[in-house]
Amino acid sequence: MAPNYARLYRDNSILTANPGQLVLMMFDGALGAMSAARVAFDRPATDLSRIEVIHKQIMKAQRILTHLDGTLNFEVGGDFAPLMRRLYQYYIRRLHDANRTKQADPIVEVEGLLRSIRDAWAEMLLKQGSGETVQADAQLEAAGALS
Repeated sequence: MAPNYARLYRDNSILTANPGQLVLMMFDGALGAMSAARVAFDRPATDLSRIEVIHKQIMKAQRILTHLDGTLNFEVGGDFAPLMRRLYQYYIRRLHDANRTKQADPIVEVEGLLRSIRDAWAEMLLKQGSGETVQADAQLEAAGALS
């Protein structure tokens, strides 16, 4: 049996990532799950696995967002942590709506909002890597990534 190189690469990436990169990976995982659910909406209604795929991918995105919400650090987060909590909870509710009604619009909405946060996070990590670490570290700590 051949080794699953993609899985080994992913597992190694996770084990060697810093906390900020792990958060970015989680954003990417949630976005990937939402994208897969949205694509499943385009399958024909006669495709019996369509609803199952939608449900599983939405649930995966919700679990990731719930985990991100649970890692927020309110002791050092200032206004950032409560704001992110409200956003994560809103995203989770909208995904629940999409799953309950089997409508793609809430997924599209959350994807757009989360992508903006993901892109800002990625930019912050780049700045952190280029020496602009003081503010970036404060933001990471507030988000719970360094605690």
